[in-house]
Amino acid sequence: MLVIGLSISSQMMAQGGVISLIKKVGTLIDTMSVRGVDRRYIEAPEKPWQLIVRGNVSQTIVSMNTKGVIEGMEYDAKPSLRTEPAQYVGLWAGYRGYGLGYTVNVGGDKGNYFTIGATGGSFGINVRIHSFDNSSPNLNLDSDILSDSNKDEWREVKLIDPIHVNTLIADGYYMFNGKKFSYAAAYDQSVIQKHSAGSLMAGLMYNYTNIDYSSKYNGDIIYLMEGLGRVKLWQGSVGVGYAYNWVPVRGLLINVMAMPMLTFVNKIKAYGYATNVEELMEDPIFWSDISNEEWDEWFYKNLQITPMGDMTFNSGLTFSFDGRVSLTYNFGRCFFSAYGQFNNIRYSHNSTSGYLNDWFVNTSFGIRL
Repeated sequence: MLVIGLSISSQMMAQGGVISLIKKVGTLIDTMSVRGVDRRYIEAPEKPWQLIVRGNVSQTIVSMNTKGVIEGMEYDAKPSLRTEPAQYVGLWAGYRGYGLGYTVNVGGDKGNYFTIGATGGSFGINVRIHSFDNSSPNLNLDSDILSDSNKDEWREVKLIDPIHVNTLIADGYYMFNGKKFSYAAAYDQSVIQKHSAGSLMAGLMYNYTNIDYSSKYNGDIIYLMEGLGRVKLWQGSVGVGYAYNWVPVRGLLINVMAMPMLTFVNKIKAYGYATNVEELMEDPIFWSDISNEEWDEWFYKNLQITPMGDMTFNSGLTFSFDGRVSLTYNFGRCFFSAYGQFNNIRYSHNSTSGYLNDWFVNTSFGIRL
């Protein structure tokens, strides 16, 4: 939009000021929306303005896995951070798919979720930022150092200081058959797909994840994670996939997109901490039959962690997956759309590995004006 505005700003005053500028921008966008496309397959709606009510449901799942040995006994720790599905509602208004929107959280986790998206005839760009805290991780332990009852207690653990998670996922696609296949028809309804068509596609993805539980109150978890108290991930992936727009009847569009991806940038920064858990385990109180409340008060009062520095390394090539499904129905000046996306991103280094699953479902009802 900035480039469009700059290209015609020199003529703005001479042609009638702001109103003339708006008309010229609109005409240029109208031309761009159907430029180079086969009109038998892709149609630009007569009414260019869109007013849309949107709803969003999303969830982020972070899983880590580490194996180690404590006093000659093997253990396997698999903490899983699973947010409650979050719900958002909002409004969006724009011209031919270019516009602004605002959403608010109405349920689920109380974190922040921010999205940016743009689509064209042959491209699509999405950015999703999610920040949340988790006080009740699904913590599974398979170890001889814990009795069956202890394992059950760990699965139901309630953290005094929650685990903090920040994720950013940005992806972009290019469609090679933009003449007959429209990505925008499936995901922002700025044009209409009239007949079925598919396209080979190429994509790029960037992921940043920050997982931080480096609190003294999480020293027992840090100990079981072999001193790992915080981890940052930077990943860059490239992939080739396929997308198909199926038009079974007039007005109805079903889109499926699938793209396996190769992660070629897989950088991890791990923050290490020392704990005094082993010293506390030598204290008779650690194994005594005192109440849980008394034990917790004694343990967390004496628990300590000490930063030991950080290390940055690359975990090598890994495979991930990006997929989308959408359903759109156009009737008169109105339309309904629902689409979902799923991302699976993996990392590993020595005895520590894990994955990030991020999914969301958007629904919208709009009218063209």
